[in-house]
Amino acid sequence: MSAPIVLLSLISVALSSNVLDLTTSNFDEVVNGDKSVFVEFFAPWCGHCKALAPEYEIVADAYVKESNVVIAKVDCTVEKDLASRFGVTGYPTLKFFKKGKTEPDAYNSGRTADDIVSFINRESGARGFIKKPASAVVQLDKSNFDSIALDSTKDVLVEFYAPWCGHCKKLTPVYEEVGKTFKSDRSCVVAKVDADSEKELGGRFGVSGFPTIKFFPKDNKDGEAYNGGRSQEDFITYLNARCGLKRVAGGGLTDDAGRVEALDALAAKFMSAEDKSAVMEETVAASADLAKEAQYYHKVMKKVIEKGSDFIDTETSRLSRMLEGSMSDEKKDQFTVRKNILGAFASSSDGHTEL
Repeated sequence: MSAPIVLLSLISVALSSNVLDLTTSNFDEVVNGDKSVFVEFFAPWCGHCKALAPEYEIVADAYVKESNVVIAKVDCTVEKDLASRFGVTGYPTLKFFKKGKTEPDAYNSGRTADDIVSFINRESGARGFIKKPASAVVQLDKSNFDSIALDSTKDVLVEFYAPWCGHCKKLTPVYEEVGKTFKSDRSCVVAKVDADSEKELGGRFGVSGFPTIKFFPKDNKDGEAYNGGRSQEDFITYLNARCGLKRVAGGGLTDDAGRVEALDALAAKFMSAEDKSAVMEETVAASADLAKEAQYYHKVMKKVIEKGSDFIDTETSRLSRMLEGSMSDEKKDQFTVRKNILGAFASSSDGHTEL
């Protein structure tokens, strides 16, 4: 990359930030008591400062429309006089200059964007707001808890949490990924309740610590304690077993989703049979009471009889190409199941049995 392009990239990044850089030349002009100013005194080489940086950008974005709050920073490796003036001896040092004051209060609370915004809103009376992406986890409260968690047509996993809880914060990104994995399954719901605000719900289900996780299966709406592991894979394995699903992280399906062992055996029998029509009729009868996806076995058999065994490879390739494109989650599941079922025929035609 050429020097001009690199320079333009750096300028673009700088211009995109809502954090104001303070120097000896503009500090007193900005921190003059007219506005509340939150300042990070940092060093570019500092690991904790680097970790704070993305959260601090979120804080600054939260106050773009607030004229009485400024989010700023001071590079203490350059502005040594400012660092000395405010007694900065470690990085990052965070200080809050409340409107009407030019002497700061030390900030020693949490360092997430939520923590800092909550502090500034409380101290300044501002209404900074963090824009958060839509969550795949269903938010429950007293208005919708019973209609979702206690719906007898749904299996529902519920996290009872508190916004200030450290373990809850640690679980949040993991739980969000679990929500994404099952978001297309209407009967298997991943949900959460702010039990700090919804104390009545917490008390109703015996919540005494955070996070408390309970599973509300279709046949037991009293709720069952979840005491398993808290990794993404732990939750996915648990919900697959309890909801009767075969999801993988991210929302896809396992390679055996839609497959039925008895019908796989008929697929193998069909591919080697001389009288394929007889085996197809046997399959029609065997799949009559199974899920609708199972009907695809005899549809494949019909196509093979009409077009020959090459249909298996041709159709598998076609579905693979389609799955690489953009489509609804429902269509993706449908095509994945079909591809999986075709695999039962493909392994039989190769003279091998899939394990």
